[in-house]
Amino acid sequence: MKEKRIILLGATGMVGGCALRLCLDNPGVAQVTSIVRRSTGTDHPKLIEAVHDNFFDFTTIEADLAGQDLALFCAGVYTGAVPDDEFKKITVDYTLAFSQALQKNSPQVAFCFLSGQGADPAEKSKVAFARYKGMAENGLLTAGFPRVHIFRPGYIYPVTPRKEPNLMYKLFRPVYPILRLIYPNIGISSEDLARAMVEVGLDNQFISSLPILENKDIREVAAKC
Repeated sequence: MKEKRIILLGATGMVGGCALRLCLDNPGVAQVTSIVRRSTGTDHPKLIEAVHDNFFDFTTIEADLAGQDLALFCAGVYTGAVPDDEFKKITVDYTLAFSQALQKNSPQVAFCFLSGQGADPAEKSKVAFARYKGMAENGLLTAGFPRVHIFRPGYIYPVTPRKEPNLMYKLFRPVYPILRLIYPNIGISSEDLARAMVEVGLDNQFISSLPILENKDIREVAAKC
């Protein structure tokens, strides 16, 4: 089977970092192109870091977008971390600008997008996160990719200890291991989420033709990997 080439956005984040490691360790992956604002200094024979800071225009790195088999879009920002207009720009505009540039240069690429539980495809929710994720999802599903997989996790449990980004995460982290025993679909670990995204992107056998995976679906895929 042909080794795959993967392009990744968000490699410095919680889920993207797990995805990067899984891709580099996967013998079926020939190369990983990670688009970053600044070099991380990571050295691996499979890894190419494409340093780029204009997420509205990818013209200067079109060569890096060509010949890709799978895109993993894990980039994003937490609700409340930036003003609303900036949140929309990062969540919707960056996603669609990248997808258009990628589709132009790798028309047969499969696209896996990290969305979130409650995303509103009607784009009418009063919750900014739900409304903007719904906009991004709709744009991707009509972008012309042969395969698009939308991942809608609930709470994402950080496997690696870190400084939590907001109060909700600070409160939820210590109680999640207990809550998941009672409510298994309340969330998923960052490792399992990343594994499911990589496996679904590389091989469609797990989910038939489902374009949208809710938290329960993601957990089922991760359990089979």
